[in-house]
Amino acid sequence: MSSIPTAGYGTIPTATTSSTATPPQPPTNLTFLTRAKETTQSLLSTPRPWHELLDISSLSPPISYPDAISRVRLNLSHFRSNYALLTLLILFLSLLYQPLSIIVFLLVFIAWFFLYFSRDSPLVLFHQTFDDRTVLCALGLLTIVALVSTHVGTNVLVALIVSVVVVGLHAAFRVTDDLFLDEEGAAEGGLLSVVGSEQNRTTGYTRI
Repeated sequence: MSSIPTAGYGTIPTATTSSTATPPQPPTNLTFLTRAKETTQSLLSTPRPWHELLDISSLSPPISYPDAISRVRLNLSHFRSNYALLTLLILFLSLLYQPLSIIVFLLVFIAWFFLYFSRDSPLVLFHQTFDDRTVLCALGLLTIVALVSTHVGTNVLVALIVSVVVVGLHAAFRVTDDLFLDEEGAAEGGLLSVVGSEQNRTTGYTRI
């Protein structure tokens, strides 16, 4: 008489499949740079605090020509919006006795306000995303062309020369130790200045 094995009787056999969960991949440098770039594009058009720009105690002569060039690069990236406003102010003052040019300037300044200074996200036109530098250059070119068309080319030229001198001197004399920005950050359009400053504000870290 044969015995019938009863092992597993009354149980429903289940297919066991070995599934290994894929561990989450750590964020790559490309992912970090992409997110940081998006944050930078949304923040760069906001002017820095003016007391930070006008802090007299932060002015010091550069010790060498490379030091001056480095300061100019870092400060132009960090205070880009402030310098743009300062240039527009000098340009406006040069048009005080030109009513038509002032009207044109005010119309162009509306474009500056909505497309550059008041943005909290990257500018998207026709399904194309434009970074901060592109918008700045386009608006600058538009401003020059619009004003020159009102026959104030000399005023515009003088105002631009004065702006370059003022901005250049400030950028060369403004120390950069407190800007949390390095050479690589300047080359990337201020990328690390925004990211670094956000991290330091979050962690309370003070750079020495």
